[in-house]
Amino acid sequence: MVAKVGNDLFGPATIKNFESFGIDAANVGIAEGVSSGVAPIFVEPSGQNRIIVVKGANDLIAPEDVDAAAPLLRKADTIVLQFEIPLRTVYHAVQFAKANGIRCIVNPAPAQPVELKNLNPADYFIPNESEAEEITGIPVHTVDDANNCAEYLLGQGLRRVVITLGARGSFVAGVDGAELIPAFKVQSVDTTGAGDAFIGSFAVFLGEGIPEKEALLRANLYAALSTTKVGTQKSFCGRAEFEKEWQNRGARL
Repeated sequence: MVAKVGNDLFGPATIKNFESFGIDAANVGIAEGVSSGVAPIFVEPSGQNRIIVVKGANDLIAPEDVDAAAPLLRKADTIVLQFEIPLRTVYHAVQFAKANGIRCIVNPAPAQPVELKNLNPADYFIPNESEAEEITGIPVHTVDDANNCAEYLLGQGLRRVVITLGARGSFVAGVDGAELIPAFKVQSVDTTGAGDAFIGSFAVFLGEGIPEKEALLRANLYAALSTTKVGTQKSFCGRAEFEKEWQNRGARL
């Protein structure tokens, strides 16, 4: 993890939490006089959520921090980026990934105006419906809408687009065509963190050499399972639990 936290109550606790999961936090700095980034979450009875993002120390991540972490990043299978850090740092990291032959996934969350040409070297651009709509101005309410939006993004030079569609699955598009990857039916109680579950697991599956379509199917299932429990990190199942579910459900597709 390359990040910054504040010198408040949340900072050291966040680093300790990373380490408890075996995450290398050597490149997580503590910024003096700044709060840690937080994201209060409001969950509706339907399970849908609304999130207020307060960037805090995340907004201090600079291109120089990417360069300082270069020895670690060069060992990565995939670099995953999101928009809670400055866009200039995102652009720099995308170029770093390209220069070093590292797979790169960009998740434009929270959505904001962006120079798409600066993200063109990324291997995957993965927004959800609302993020895709906010960035392109194209409504994404149906699968056909997702196709139109993906075509626009590809036309801007992005290499491969995956739009996550919640209960409908995920829509993948590239120069070789487009396809809806089906979702898995679950009893959702809290969708918070489902996008993170999707992208994180997708990166892992690709890193393990699993073909893209199966990796997307697996990520759909992993994200769906995360919505059956309340919370974010605590709703993410372990590998053994996931593989059991995959054998019972995914392997039949």
